[in-house]
Amino acid sequence: MTDRDIRAWIGRSETAEDVLRPQPARFMQATLDRAPTLAEGDALPPLWHWLYFLEARPMGELGRDGHPRKGGFLPPVTLPRRMWAGGRLEFHAPLLLGAAVRKRSTIKAIEEKDGRSGRLCFVTVLHEIFAGETLALSEEHDIVYREDPAPDAPAPKTVPAPAGAAVSEEIAPGPVMLYRYSALTFNGHRIHYDVDYARTVEGYDGLVFHGPLTATLLVDLAARSMGRAPRRFAFRGLAPIAGAAPFRIEGRREGETMALWARRADGATAMTADAVF
Repeated sequence: MTDRDIRAWIGRSETAEDVLRPQPARFMQATLDRAPTLAEGDALPPLWHWLYFLEARPMGELGRDGHPRKGGFLPPVTLPRRMWAGGRLEFHAPLLLGAAVRKRSTIKAIEEKDGRSGRLCFVTVLHEIFAGETLALSEEHDIVYREDPAPDAPAPKTVPAPAGAAVSEEIAPGPVMLYRYSALTFNGHRIHYDVDYARTVEGYDGLVFHGPLTATLLVDLAARSMGRAPRRFAFRGLAPIAGAAPFRIEGRREGETMALWARRADGATAMTADAVF
C-alpha cells in the first residue's frame, strides 16, 4: 500500500459506548496492591479509562503479535511491530463510576519516516470521551509501527535519567502484574506474557512492562504528590522496560507542573511525562 493510500485513513472515525462499572477499577486497585474500595459515584483515577471501551476480535482476526490485524479503523501499515509511543491528555470533567459514557475516536495524523532502527510509521488517534453531552476527557494517542530488529543490530542508544528527583518509588515488575494489566485492558500483545516471542521475534530482553501502565504509575505519583488530579498530562516513551529488574518512578515539582520520568535499572530513561495542575 502506498503512502497516499495509508494517508487516506486520516479523518476516519468510530464511536463506542460503555458503562464505567466499578469492578474493573477495583481490580486495578488490587493490581496496584491497594484495597479495592472504589464504588459508584467515585471519580475514576487518571488514565484508568483505558480499562473500558474494550474490544474482542475473533482469534482468526488476530495478527502474529496477538493484536487485531491492521485495517478497518487503524490503517493497514505493513510494518510488523506495534508500540504505544506516548500521548497527551486533557481532563475537562470527572468521569464517575457507574456513568454511561461514549468515546469518539478519529485518525488525526499519519507520518512515515526513517529512524536509526529502520522505517517507522506514526499514527495519532484523537479519543474524546463524553458523559452525556459533556466532554470529560480528550486524548491524543501516538502509535508507532516499526520493522523487526536485525539479528546484528546494535543496542539502541539510551538517554540517562534526570537527577534531582524530589519523589522516587521503586516498582518491581513481575509476570503476575503484567498478566493482570493485560487482562484488565484485554491486551493480547504477546510481548507482555510470551517471553520467547518477546526475545526471539521482537528482540527484547524479556517480558515488556506496559507503556500505558508506566504512564499510569507516573500520573498516580504526581496526583499523590500534589494532592489532586492534574488538568493535563503528557507522556513519551523513550526506551522499553523489559525483564524482571526493578525500576523507579520519579519526579519533581516545577510550579504547578510535575516533571516525571521512569528510571530503568541501568539508569536509562524509559519514559518522560509532565502533569499540569
